[in-house]
Formats: sequence, structure tokens, C-alpha cells
Amino acid sequence: MAEGEDKDSKTEEPTEKKIRDAVDKGNVPFSREVATFASTLGMLVFLVFFLPSSAGRFSHTLRDLFEQSDDWRLTTGGDALALFQALFFEAGVVLLPVFTLLMGFGIAASVLQNMPSPVLDRVQPKLERISMIKGFGRIYGAKGMVEFGKSMFKIIVVSMIVAFSMQMEFFRSLDFMFMDPTLVAPDMGRLAGKVITIVLICTAVLAIVDLLWTRYSWHKDLKMSKKEIKDELKQSDGDPIIKARQRSLARDRARRRMIADVPRATMVIANPTHFAVALRYVREEGGAPVVVAKGQDLIALKIREVAEAHGIPVFEDPPLARSMFAQVSVDNFIPAVFYKAVAELVHRIYADKSRPQTAGAQP
Repeated sequence: MAEGEDKDSKTEEPTEKKIRDAVDKGNVPFSREVATFASTLGMLVFLVFFLPSSAGRFSHTLRDLFEQSDDWRLTTGGDALALFQALFFEAGVVLLPVFTLLMGFGIAASVLQNMPSPVLDRVQPKLERISMIKGFGRIYGAKGMVEFGKSMFKIIVVSMIVAFSMQMEFFRSLDFMFMDPTLVAPDMGRLAGKVITIVLICTAVLAIVDLLWTRYSWHKDLKMSKKEIKDELKQSDGDPIIKARQRSLARDRARRRMIADVPRATMVIANPTHFAVALRYVREEGGAPVVVAKGQDLIALKIREVAEAHGIPVFEDPPLARSMFAQVSVDNFIPAVFYKAVAELVHRIYADKSRPQTAGAQP
């Protein structure tokens, strides 16, 4: 029941990652009927282009063997071995093109469907492959029934068509017993070519249907549920909770580093508790004042607390503090628009520092 519900929930199209992972694991659509069609086509090519010449040569060899049997000595085991070697060589000349064509067409059928790639996962031992329950499901499941239907189609329909076509050749085949052996092979080749042509047409129809069904079934099996898509999104982009936690840790480290830089500041501009901006300006360093720290609410109070603990002047200027907090980033120079206001504060700081010295110098 749960398995059925799980299949019903897979209503979404597979993502590119799901398809790519399936291909990497060797799960690709493959039609066996296309391979059967390719093998049958290879047999037809052999019958049309190779069999007439090779079969004629083999027929002449057999005729010479039977008509000139006295030329073959069979007194020892070596003579018999030599005879068998000659016959095997002639048979090999006939059969070698068959094996070559079947292998070539079979490889081509596989490559045209999917490019071959080594997949170790397909050869690893798995308990589900020897499970009786899994095996029962494979045999009597949807795929098993489709394979059974294809087999029945090939056995019944193809046999009926071949039997009907061969019925007209029945009396012609009886003449083979009275014909010259050299003429039997071409007629048999013609007859075999006719049979294979009929089988090839039936196999082509079945291969097209099976190819479409295989790809449809493969695509359907890869469909995903909404939960699987969300999980895949989390894996590819990262878990939002973990990413939020990482961002929070990064902000905490930035705050601690920023608070640690407050003692280097020359002044702090506050509002008076909501915003605080710490600036550093040293005439010998050159350049405009730079923001070493800024914060809002609790962080603003912490900046003021550290500044007061280190004797750094704090100026309460709400409009200036609010504007600088919104427009200037930490470790950046202040814009030119704030030069005049900050310059007045810097002048006050230097004036306050020089006042005790001046007073001390007076009599």
C-alpha cells in the first residue's frame, strides 16, 4: 500500500540531476528488440552480399569431397585430422562474415541507443537480485508482462507470417532432393533471405514500439515526488537551516572583530542609543576618515561602552549618525558629503587636546 502511494506521489518531471545520476549508474533506456532487429538485419546483409560467393565455394568443396573421395586418404588419424581441418577452414570462411556482422550490428544498436560507459555498480552483488519477492515482481510486474507480450507476439505473429509465406515454397523445397548440390545453396539462400526479410519487417515494427515504450517507462520510473525535489534542492544549494546558521556565525565573527577595532577609533558619532558609528582619522596616515565599526541598538550601545572605556570621544548627532550608518560600510572611507561635519568634530577633538597644554603654558 505504501509502495503504491509512493508511486502515486511521483507526479513531477525528473530534474537534470536525477537523469544525470541515473545515467551515471547505468540506468539508461535500452530496447532489446532493437538489438534483435540489428542482428536480423546483419543476417540479411550476410545472405544478400556474402552467402552466394561463400556458399558456392563451400558447395564445390563438398562436391569434390564426395565425388573425389579417393583422393582423400584416411588410413591414419593424421589424415582424418587434415580432412577435418580443411572442412573447418571452409566452414570458417563461410561463418566468419556472419559473426563479424552480428557483432558489428549488435554494437551499433547499443551505441546508437546509449553511449557505452563503464559502471561498476551494475556488476556489484546485491541481495535484491536473489530475492524471491523482487524476482516475482520483476516477472509478473508491468515490465514482465510487457516482455511476455513481446515474446508472444514474436512467436505467434512471426510464425504465422513465416508459415504462410513458406507454404508457397513447399513444393519448391521438395525439389532440393533432386537438384545439383551446387544449385541447392543459392536456392536455400534465396529462401532463407525471404524468411529473414519477413522476420526483419516484423522485428522492425516491434523494435519501434519497444523503443518508444522503453523510453516512456524509463522516464516514468524517474519521476519524482515534491518531497524528493525539495530534498534534492537542499542537497544542491545546501540546507537552509545550516546556511542560516553559517551566516549567523559569520555575522557574529564580524561583530566581534568590529568591536575589537573600536579602541583604534578617533571618535564615535551616536544617536544617542539607536545608532553608533566609530571613525578613525589620523593626520599622519593621510586620507579621509574611515569607518572602523558601526552598529544599531545593542551593538551601538556596545560600541559606546568600549569607546568610553578607552577614552574615545562620543558625539551625539542623530541626523549625522543615522545618515552615516545607512550610507557607509565598515572599513570604507566616508563620502565627501560628510567631510564638513566630520571635520568640525575632528577640530573639536584637536582643540580639546591642545587646551590643557595651552593653559599650562600660561603664567
